[in-house]
Amino acid sequence: MAAPSSEVERQRDKERTRAEILAVATREFADKGYAGARVDEIAARTSTTKRMIYYYFGGKEQLYVAALERAYATIRALEQDLDVDHLEPEDAIRQLAELTFDHHEANPDFIRLVSIENIHHGEHIARSEALSGMANPALDVLSRILDRGREAGRFREDVDALDVHMVISSFCVFRLANRHTFSAIFGRDMLDPARRAHYRLMLGDLVIEYLTA
Repeated sequence: MAAPSSEVERQRDKERTRAEILAVATREFADKGYAGARVDEIAARTSTTKRMIYYYFGGKEQLYVAALERAYATIRALEQDLDVDHLEPEDAIRQLAELTFDHHEANPDFIRLVSIENIHHGEHIARSEALSGMANPALDVLSRILDRGREAGRFREDVDALDVHMVISSFCVFRLANRHTFSAIFGRDMLDPARRAHYRLMLGDLVIEYLTA
């Protein structure tokens, strides 16, 4: 095979550098919030400079929005790629709920970023053109599951895909976002590995019970 051209290599280097900056920025924003995060610190922890970060992203706010977009894009892609059309509606809903459960547990920075952005009343995310339609394909997957369940006479008629998404997200976000306060008040760690299978099953049961009530 012919060696990649210098232009291709430059593009790959650019993509790698951008990905590295976003990974470090995600952790910095998740740990310190938008106001507390420092571009200087992000530059110091990457193989680049503050000037280069501004070249790639434009500024701190644009970098923060890019980190949000990257975080949401990951879960949206997983939801969209979920192959459940061959499953019974109840099994398909359970798989979708479990996918969200697994993703949120494995990506606590996502939960922190979402919480931080809600502190800012969603003002930064509202400026993102990429995020405005990112959820639509994932909601389409959920809508197809609900349609199949209703056509089979097994799912209630008075809920839509966004209702179900809200129920699933509520459980998964609460488990991560309130772990420490819940533990301090009740003495139970919601991320205790011994209870993981119990909570994962509970989530699917709750959603299916709601849909089939």
